[in-house]
Amino acid sequence: MTSSSTPGLARFNTLADREAAAALHEVCASAAWGRAILSGRPYTTAQALFFASDAATAALDAEDLAEAMAGHPPIGRPKPGDPTSFREQRGMAGATEELRAEMLELNLAYQERFGHVFLICATGATGEQMRDAVKARSGNSPEQERGHVRTELGKINRIRLTRLVTEGE
Repeated sequence: MTSSSTPGLARFNTLADREAAAALHEVCASAAWGRAILSGRPYTTAQALFFASDAATAALDAEDLAEAMAGHPPIGRPKPGDPTSFREQRGMAGATEELRAEMLELNLAYQERFGHVFLICATGATGEQMRDAVKARSGNSPEQERGHVRTELGKINRIRLTRLVTEGE
C-alpha cells in the first residue's frame, strides 16, 4: 500500500467525485472532511491519504466535528444493518448484560455532560476497556474532551480509509 499502483488506492483515485464522496462519507460523516480529502486526489501513497485525513480532521471546526460525531452510534448500540459499526464495536459483542447496562448509563451521562456521543476508536478494545475510557474521560473539561474526540476520530478515519483502499486486493 505504498504506491498509487496499489489497486485499492488507484481505484479510489479514479472514482467519480460523487462515488468517492459517498465512500468518504462512510469513513467520516463530516462534509468538510470529505471535501478536503476529495480535493487532494489523486494520492500517490496511502500514507499521503492518511496525512491528508489527519490534516482535515485537525482542521474541523466545532460544527464539522459535531457532524462527524453524529455519524457514530453510541458504544454498545451499533447501527442496525451496518457491518462497519458491528465490526468496530466487536468488543461489546460478548459483554454481560451488566456491562451493557453500565455502558448505556455511562453513555447517557457522557452525552448529557458533553452534548455528543462518546467517541472512541473501539477497534480491538474490550467492553471493559471502553467502559474504563468513558469513565476516565467523563471528568475531562469540554476542551480536553474535544482533543480526545479529535484524536479518536483520526484513528477511526485511518482504519476506515485503510479498509477503503485495500478492499478487493
